[in-house]
Amino acid sequence: MEGATGNPRNQPMAHNLRSRNRYGSDYNNWVNNLRSDYSRRFNDRVATEEEEANPSTVGVNKIERTHWYIKDNARTHNTIKFDLVHDKDPKPILRRGQPFYLAIRFRDRDYDSTKDRVILNFKFGPKPSVTKGTAVVLPIENEKFTRTKDDWDVRVDPGSRGKDLVLQVYAPAGALVGIWRLDIRCALKEERTRPALFKDDTDMYMLFNPWCKDDSVYLEDEKKRQEFIMNDKGKVYVGAYRRPRGRPWSFAQFEDVVLPVAMYVLEMTRIAHTERGNPIKVVRAISAAINSQDEDGILEGRWDGNYEDGIAPYKWTGSARILEEYLRSGYQPVKYGQCWVFSALTTTICRAMGIPCRSVTNFVSAHDTNASLTIDKYFDADGDEIEGGPDGESWDSIWNFHVWNDVWMTRPDLPQGYGGWQAIDATPQEESDSKMQCGPASLAAIRRGDIGLGYDAPFVFAEVNADIMHWGEDPESDWGYSRMKINRFHVGRNVLTKDPEKDDDLGDDDKQDVVTDYKNPEGSAGERLAIHNAVRGYRRAQRYYEFNKDIKEDVEFDLVDIDKIEVGNTFTVKVIIKNLSNEPRTVSANLTARSIYYTGVHYAVIKKGDGKFPIGPKMTKELPLTVTYNEYWQKLREHCMVKMYAICRVKETGQTWTDEDDFQVEKPRLKITALSPPKVKTDCEVEFSFKNPLNTPMTECSLNVDGPGLLRPTEVKVKGEVPVNGMFKYKYIFRPRIHGDRKIIATFNAKEIYDVNGSITIKVAKA
Repeated sequence: MEGATGNPRNQPMAHNLRSRNRYGSDYNNWVNNLRSDYSRRFNDRVATEEEEANPSTVGVNKIERTHWYIKDNARTHNTIKFDLVHDKDPKPILRRGQPFYLAIRFRDRDYDSTKDRVILNFKFGPKPSVTKGTAVVLPIENEKFTRTKDDWDVRVDPGSRGKDLVLQVYAPAGALVGIWRLDIRCALKEERTRPALFKDDTDMYMLFNPWCKDDSVYLEDEKKRQEFIMNDKGKVYVGAYRRPRGRPWSFAQFEDVVLPVAMYVLEMTRIAHTERGNPIKVVRAISAAINSQDEDGILEGRWDGNYEDGIAPYKWTGSARILEEYLRSGYQPVKYGQCWVFSALTTTICRAMGIPCRSVTNFVSAHDTNASLTIDKYFDADGDEIEGGPDGESWDSIWNFHVWNDVWMTRPDLPQGYGGWQAIDATPQEESDSKMQCGPASLAAIRRGDIGLGYDAPFVFAEVNADIMHWGEDPESDWGYSRMKINRFHVGRNVLTKDPEKDDDLGDDDKQDVVTDYKNPEGSAGERLAIHNAVRGYRRAQRYYEFNKDIKEDVEFDLVDIDKIEVGNTFTVKVIIKNLSNEPRTVSANLTARSIYYTGVHYAVIKKGDGKFPIGPKMTKELPLTVTYNEYWQKLREHCMVKMYAICRVKETGQTWTDEDDFQVEKPRLKITALSPPKVKTDCEVEFSFKNPLNTPMTECSLNVDGPGLLRPTEVKVKGEVPVNGMFKYKYIFRPRIHGDRKIIATFNAKEIYDVNGSITIKVAKA
């Protein structure tokens, strides 16, 4: 069975919670200051002038205040949607690789370029240093930019008048990403006076810039920029590969809580401040910071279904509520998440920081724990799977789906041609460099089988390419098991993300399969060549692919796929057996239906059937297993996943055949209807509804409602119960905050059924 928290299998995990004390008082003070600032939603701007009474500053033109042109800069920097720009105490949010405006107002007299010497000093991190790039010194001297595009620069704008000095500051495309602070020093050019220091404690956020060609995250396609940077709502795909379901999610990257928490968790990962401009290092740190395994990251994982001391993963509808809870609890990990929640949260943080990011779901995803590039499953003589293998150490698994992220960037650390989409994974699975982190792994490298290129390419390669090996007990084998089957086409059936050009609230026509970004078509020469390249580079994997056994196979077996099963319906699994020989055959068969977690771990046997029967020459026989609603419903877990195992043996030839199939018992969609025209700051009424599909009333009902730009995430307790075949209906009133196309996302939960979700797009009129 699975581990209770953190690791989705039952292996012991070193949590690696390191003491922060060993990093010195400067670091601790810096982090403590961040905690204090973020918890208070930042102090009011404090501008102080040091040494004001010092006689040596007499005659110096001192500064009264600064003006950051926050909204004007935000419009040109594509950051106008951030709540922090519109706060009572707004923050400048800028993108590197382009200039921004800043004004200085002097207190004593008009600015005189012939007399006044003014120097801007931008500072980053706890120990700013010019030589390390964490401090920038800019003397104000020219009306034009004079430095190279790789350097910070400043020029005097022609709009300067009297006491107001208007400046245009250029931050290069390689500028460090995070919070900068500004000091301004003023002195007299011709006299030896001590400078007057003006400390502006405004938090200036500097972000990556996918609109800038010189930025390493530059993304040329504007439609993709709108999706992978600016879209604050979307879908995360879950379910079974034949019928995937898009789970609506509010990424909410522009909410006021997001950027402060993003900057805080980067501090907790201790990525060097000098590396904060490198997206390769930043996304790797993000993949560690999202989960709680290292440095008390944002979200704690749990996969065993016991969520009493926290919030069940299926109750989340968006990222903002998770981040608010993280801040509210004093930066303690929030309970609980699973892979799609980790991925959605990663999407939020990356998009907020300016890194193009998409959530991707790999259906039938391999978890290779022994670097063999295969998934090994062992079965006893009765056809039951031996969890952990014969030695109790083989914990390879197949997840029905696994969700991670792709981020877009160049890869100057790799050979040419390996830039573009890179895979990162914040779900804690296997350690990498002593942390629960994964990636960035180049998709181009994975597609070619070049798994020697960092980071964590072998693990990601196996997730989409691993071959499945079935081993059965065999008393004649030297080690007690022989290979029954190798399946080269089962893993990585599709890799889904939301299509940038589509949006479907009523179904899933907005999904896009990007599996060819990860691998060549199954069975193609290119796909097998990639496997060959990977195996050649991994000696541990070679023995699996060299195995060959000559067995006569003259009986054909087919496990018929199940396409769709809705809650309440009966389903039947069939194995079709064809004797292709001219002789009779005797077949023994085992069919098992199991309830499983989406990670592939077994929960309960729903039903099992076995038998032994003859089949004549050239004859066909069907072996059915019928399962009723009453037999399966109480044994299903939260994703309602069912796994079918079929094992057949032919007595006369020794032929052995195995196959498996996963499918999901589908729940209804939650219908959301707008009952009044939405308008900013005006009451808007919506109704949530669906029909109870169970043969029992629904009790302890609740709704989790979210909508970026519309309302804060909230949970609503609904009184009463919903009878058998009855309609659940609930009306909710809110006041939209922002005009335009907005989305309401909701999830219904009850004691008897949960994770019934839906969404609707509404057009909000201006006030």
